[in-house]
Amino acid sequence: MRYGFWLPVFGGWLRNVDDEQMQPDWDYTKRLTQRAEQLGYDLTLIAELNLNDIKGVEAPSLDAWSTAAALAAVTERLELMVAVRPTFHNPALLAKTAANIDNIANGRLTLNVVSSWWADEARKYGVHFDEHDNRYARTSEWLDVVNGCWSQQHFTHAGSFYTVEDNVLSPKPVARPRPTLYAGGESETAKNLIATKCDAYLMHGDPPEIVGKKIADMRARREAANLPPMTFGVSGYAVLRDTEAEALKEVERITDVQQSARGYANYQQWITGSNLEQTISLKDYSVSNRGLRSGFIGTPEQITEGLEEFAAVGVDLVLLQSSPQHEEMERFAAQVMQA
Repeated sequence: MRYGFWLPVFGGWLRNVDDEQMQPDWDYTKRLTQRAEQLGYDLTLIAELNLNDIKGVEAPSLDAWSTAAALAAVTERLELMVAVRPTFHNPALLAKTAANIDNIANGRLTLNVVSSWWADEARKYGVHFDEHDNRYARTSEWLDVVNGCWSQQHFTHAGSFYTVEDNVLSPKPVARPRPTLYAGGESETAKNLIATKCDAYLMHGDPPEIVGKKIADMRARREAANLPPMTFGVSGYAVLRDTEAEALKEVERITDVQQSARGYANYQQWITGSNLEQTISLKDYSVSNRGLRSGFIGTPEQITEGLEEFAAVGVDLVLLQSSPQHEEMERFAAQVMQA
């Protein structure tokens, strides 16, 4: 099992707790990431949103790509998985930026390809917002252009969304055959695209039995396309305590929906803008990415047992959230990862 963590670019992951003691600034981000590398974490996922959908749109949030470039220069081993939304990026220009950061990181840059969901954000930044299936059609062509620019010199493409003539991109990425492409999605459109054009499938939090069915489905799609096996990751919010009662008390605190409602409208846009397979609860609202559903709640022994269940159904990577992140990641590393 590989262990990753979501970089807290929004100042945390709890919509009902205002101050999670992790400022969305460079000083905290640098210290957290360097310490995570020392603790043995394998990667960090750097989310890309220009507005803060956790703490409210007026709250600060970090830019994904400039943060990734800075982290590439101050880390040595950690994989930097940067979220990228085709709607917001010309593919040839993004290919150039990503290749440059990958060279700074000596092959440690990977992409999490996200087909945008937040219509208000697009309007506020002057970006055209496609409806669901059109977003995936754009993403499919976008990936063709990015791959073409990475793999060929003098690449040319003419499609429905993008035209590139005689592209020259130097230097190429260090990673071979290309930086790994991760993606997640629960619609048929999304799953078909990911199975044929990406390398790894990321899932929101869910119990192992549900995740196992998703993995089996994606493996079948992959085999039907006659492509090599994918890797699989799942998100989870970790609440590690000495006793189960202490852990459940913390869950009760962080899911108190009376504390704050600033992010609720943004959350509703995420639900309506995505074709999700399951009904969403208020607890899912409180903690992002359905993180509590993965069940990483309890004692070290309970969480270790849960991780073993995920590994048994084919999960290769766990992407953790916690609060406050620095302290909780120390605890998780010492009591679960190193144990």
